[in-house]
Formats: sequence, C-alpha cells, structure tokens
Amino acid sequence: MNRVIRFISSRSFAKRVMVLGDDRSPLTRRSYRATSRFCNVSSFSTELLELNSENPTLHVVFIPGNPGIVSYYKDFVEDLYQRLEEKVSVTAIGHISHTGKDRENGKIFSLQDQINHKVDFFKQEFQKKEIPIIMVGHSIGSYICLEILRQVKHQVKLTVGLYPFITLNKDSLKQRMIGVTAMSSFLSIAISLLASFLGSAPSWIKSTLVRRCIGRSWSSTAVDATCSDLLKYHTIRNVLYMANTEFKKLSDDPDLAFMRRTKHKISFLFGIDDHWGPSSVFEVVSKQVPDISLSIEKDGHSHSFCCTEGGSLWVAKHVANLIKKTSVE
Repeated sequence: MNRVIRFISSRSFAKRVMVLGDDRSPLTRRSYRATSRFCNVSSFSTELLELNSENPTLHVVFIPGNPGIVSYYKDFVEDLYQRLEEKVSVTAIGHISHTGKDRENGKIFSLQDQINHKVDFFKQEFQKKEIPIIMVGHSIGSYICLEILRQVKHQVKLTVGLYPFITLNKDSLKQRMIGVTAMSSFLSIAISLLASFLGSAPSWIKSTLVRRCIGRSWSSTAVDATCSDLLKYHTIRNVLYMANTEFKKLSDDPDLAFMRRTKHKISFLFGIDDHWGPSSVFEVVSKQVPDISLSIEKDGHSHSFCCTEGGSLWVAKHVANLIKKTSVE
C-alpha cells in the first residue's frame, strides 16, 4: 500500500492526515468462517456473527450501519480475524429486527432503541470481563459507537468509525430524498410491501433482480444477505423508521467537545465523495479536534464497502493495521 502524507493547514492549525490508496495486493483466500447465532439482549432476539479466539488479547465488537444486517459484513469479519492471526475475537452484533425472520412481531425500533440495545449488550457480555475492547462501527454504527463510548469508556481501547455518518449533510439531495421517504408512513409501508413481494419470489429470481438492479458489482455475500434478510416487510419498515429517527437525532452538529476529550480513543476513516461522511465533516473534525486519528480511503471503494469483496478486504486490512498499532502502543 502506498501511503501519502499530506498536511492540511488553516490560519489556526496544522494537521497531519493519512491518505490511503492504491492497495494492489491480491485478494487472499479466507480460511476462517464466521458463525451466526441468536441470543437475547434485554429480551430482544439478537443476531451475532462471531469468530472466537481461544486466548484473545482483545475483543473487537462491530456495529453495522443501516441496514444493520450482520451477514453483509461476513467477508469483512472473516478477513479481519485472519489478519489478526487468531489473537483477537471478533463479534458483529446486528440491529433489532434487521433479520430474515420477524422475531419481534412487527415492532419497529428507533436509533435510540438500537443504541440502548448495544449498550445493554456490552453490559451483558463484557461487564464482568477484563479484556480490552476495540469498537468498530460503519456509517450510523460509528455514531452508535461514540454513544457507547460515553458509557463504557474505561473498557474501550479504541473506537474506529468507517465512513462515519455522525451528522446530517444538508447539501445532499440523496439524504433529503431518503428523509422524505422515511418520514412518510405511506411511502414506508408501500416500499416495505414491495420488498416483501420481491422477497417472496423464488431464490433465482430474487438474486437475478438484485444483481441486475442494484448489485452488478456486489459479492455473493451481499446478494445473499439482501435476498435472505433485507427483502422482508419488517426489515424494510425498521430500516426506514430507524433512518427517520437518525435524521432527527443527527440534525445537530457532532459533539466535538466529547471527541476532544476522547480523541486518543477515536479513529475515523472517510471516503471520497461520500455524502454520508462528506469532506465538510472531515474538515470540521480536523480543525476542531487536533491530533485525532483521521484517514481518507482513495482506492475507489464506496460507502457500502461491505457489498464488494474488494471493499471488505481493503477495510479489514485498514482496521487490522489500526488494531496492531494500538496493541503495540
């Protein structure tokens, strides 16, 4: 990987930022397979995707974006575990009711519900354990990680935000369109019914439609996750309702004061031309939180990195390098 160090300066600050790109190493074959299981967290059925080390020195907890379907991240989780040489356990925790089966009887859950759920998971799984934790979040999962950090900071060694969605981008037409759709009960129900109709089709029809309409470059992992878990009435209803509450909660500016207090435990990876984590947010964080760890991915992967094998492996390598660096320090 070629790394270019560039300096971003203004009248009041000078900051070093790592720009990452041109990683041309071949994709390696993964020899580990993550296992999926369901457990109860605060009485809610919760899907976990796991790879456990026999003698872990750290535990990586991954929080997905929205949709919060952990099977989208299977390639990422497996490659991360392999790069860390079985020394670290990895657990990805899904959002409530973002699964193939409606285990919550049609209930819908807000962003705050999902945050509370993840905090309860930490208390349930790690409160009586002394193992250090690395949190990794994607998109809105980055925001959720920051909220968890407020409550369990003593046990968290590092929080990594991937393509972070931590505040609204008022200049984004896509976000405005999604916001209008998510706010409308009529549109949300209509889209959920359409997804349910498509989800009831035979498997070969579903996979063909997904590949041709939205996932021409997607991995088989992402196509399978879409067909099995996303194209469900209850899943889409929860995705849109959560998005609606995200837009309300993230209408305020990011909590830069909190970031300054905990900057030694935070690292963000931004993308190029990512409306969820735009350059304007990158610049604000750079200026207002001196010495925070910031990186820019310039290898051409998208915000939905988990939907391609190349994106999953590139991001896994980036996160693994951060964890190894943190472990040494």
